[in-house]
Amino acid sequence: MLAGCGSVPLPPADEVPAPRPGVLAPPGDFGPLPPAIVQGKSRWQPARWSELPGFAEDAVHEAWNAWLKSCERPGPAFAPLCGEVRRLSIATPAEQRGWMMQRLQPYRVEPLQGGAEGLLTGYYEPLLDASRQPTARHAVPLYRAPVSLGARKPWYSRQEIETLPEARAALRGREIAYLADPLDALSLQIQGSGRVRITEPDGSVRMVRLAFAATNDQPYRSVGGWLLQQGLLRDASWPGIKAWAAQNPQRVNEMLWSNPRVVFFREEPMSELDAAFGPRGAQGVPLTPGRSIAVDKESIPYGTPVWLASTGPVTSLQRLVLAQDTGSAIVGSVRADYFTGWGPEAGELAGRLKQPLRLWVLWPR
Repeated sequence: MLAGCGSVPLPPADEVPAPRPGVLAPPGDFGPLPPAIVQGKSRWQPARWSELPGFAEDAVHEAWNAWLKSCERPGPAFAPLCGEVRRLSIATPAEQRGWMMQRLQPYRVEPLQGGAEGLLTGYYEPLLDASRQPTARHAVPLYRAPVSLGARKPWYSRQEIETLPEARAALRGREIAYLADPLDALSLQIQGSGRVRITEPDGSVRMVRLAFAATNDQPYRSVGGWLLQQGLLRDASWPGIKAWAAQNPQRVNEMLWSNPRVVFFREEPMSELDAAFGPRGAQGVPLTPGRSIAVDKESIPYGTPVWLASTGPVTSLQRLVLAQDTGSAIVGSVRADYFTGWGPEAGELAGRLKQPLRLWVLWPR
């Protein structure tokens, strides 16, 4: 039973078959399995540790910082374990792995109907240059939330913000900084936050984080999906979108306006410690590159350690991650958005990542 999660136990699962030939079962990976669990719209099927692809090879200690972050705001099921998690931060990977096997039970995540394979995508924190004041090169504004945001639902669309005098008037004086490329502004809004090097009026440069503050309550529409529907593009990855925009500058506004949703930001200072982690996810803790994922919180509670397995044309991943964030497009039982970090390389990986996924939650025994 999931403590405090409204979960419903199912009848005992069938006995799981012995490990595949050539696969060594971890010590103690025997005996009867617990019953399956229904969590939201997903079913958690009990599994053996030997079923987790690559469990013996992952550098689990690299995920411990992410786990320590989750323990800053743990859910009721994991709060009792956080003292042990903290003590194990200086343990060897073998000791950490042994503790996990003793204290946690793997459950394969499945939808209530359908197969156990889902979709893995990626997201990242853009790293951009900006100017505090508009210039000939930097003319694309990023805004704080307007004062009148709550008085009108939904608020003005992206096209209306750029064309209606009343919308522009409502945002006057709410500019945080200006970017050079409208696609960078869109990317920042899609990712929800970013690192920005802002050139101040006196010529000094400050690194800040622009964090998600609010939206205009308009629906999100994928510009890549719009390009595909128009028959303008076959590669709807972010690099493919940027290449199309460079070749068709006269249609960039039309493409951008196909997504009416706009995100407003708040400016946060970045200390050296802040710079070592990503933005705060929906759990309220900073994200760890390569070890944090966004999930559907109705299927996997925040702070849950998860075993992730995905093999595809972009990368192969078999590793321990922590469910620490969510997103409007992250819906479904076997669905995850993988936080790749910040900067151009992270953006390239996140922009191309779209491949099959399997998930196992690791739940307290």
